[in-house]
Amino acid sequence: MARADLLYELIQHGLAGEKASFRLAAEAICAEERAKQHVILAKKLEELLEHDSQSLETREVAPKPFGLRTLNGASLYQEINPSKRLNQLVLTETTMKTCIEVIEEQMRSELLRSYGIEPQNKILLYGPPGNGKTSLAEAIANALMVPLYMVTYDTLIGAYLGETASNLAKLFQYARTRQCVLFFDEFETLGKERGDRHETGEIKRVVSSLLMNIDALPSYVVVIAATNHEALLDIAAWRRFQVKIELGKPSVDDIQCWLSSFEKRMRFTFNIQLGNLAKRLLGKSYAEVEEFALSIYRQYILKGFVTDTRTLTEFRLNQDSSLSMHKNS
Repeated sequence: MARADLLYELIQHGLAGEKASFRLAAEAICAEERAKQHVILAKKLEELLEHDSQSLETREVAPKPFGLRTLNGASLYQEINPSKRLNQLVLTETTMKTCIEVIEEQMRSELLRSYGIEPQNKILLYGPPGNGKTSLAEAIANALMVPLYMVTYDTLIGAYLGETASNLAKLFQYARTRQCVLFFDEFETLGKERGDRHETGEIKRVVSSLLMNIDALPSYVVVIAATNHEALLDIAAWRRFQVKIELGKPSVDDIQCWLSSFEKRMRFTFNIQLGNLAKRLLGKSYAEVEEFALSIYRQYILKGFVTDTRTLTEFRLNQDSSLSMHKNS
């Protein structure tokens, strides 16, 4: 049985003759029924919608399943087919276990619902930049076999009073029409502390609208927010997330594990003991470690697959050391 709010919206838009909104509500019901494993009903409803779409010669074009979704000519999010996998990431045991639990709850949601419990679907990733928040969101979407919707702030945030809140409502309305991962990077852009006396009333209204929309999301839509500045988040926004994962800078062991994986994946060797190399890279983010490795690998290719990769590695280490000294001087 579809949720009461979706049925209410369906009838409301149908009676008002609002065909586009009626279709969105119907698509949301299809997505919910499919998430509940009511596949036959979902398929019948989808066939009705497809037949309606083909029978009308002139109508507003429904959003395409892939690419950029547009609302009133503005792209509010980019849909990505996720390719990264959890086993490709270097995660702490606790983080990996937490992610697997969320994925299992989503995959076995019908069993949970039979006991009157919904799966967890709201995740907050926080920590310094460059340590895999976007990659983890993509890996979770990949594990769930659903698309990743990446919110684009340049079109979401409007210049006029009330425009951002209106765009948020449209964004969430579209997102709930299918199972997906809705990803907010730099979440503090929208979820800033409302108690900040420097913020305007419009910002506070946006935060309130954001929280209301997150609350109304069905559990088959997994919302993941990422922030480098968790202290800036509104306390109510922080509380909305059932799962909170800190992604800090990698330890020596983490870096060594990443370098080893890189060597195997690229069929390449740095020709330096990886434990020692990891110690010299300590303090870098995963993104910086990756760029370090790729810069060496590029030179390895351009120089004709030279065997003396140790010299390339030492040269890059010296470059980094000189750059650090220059920054600190």
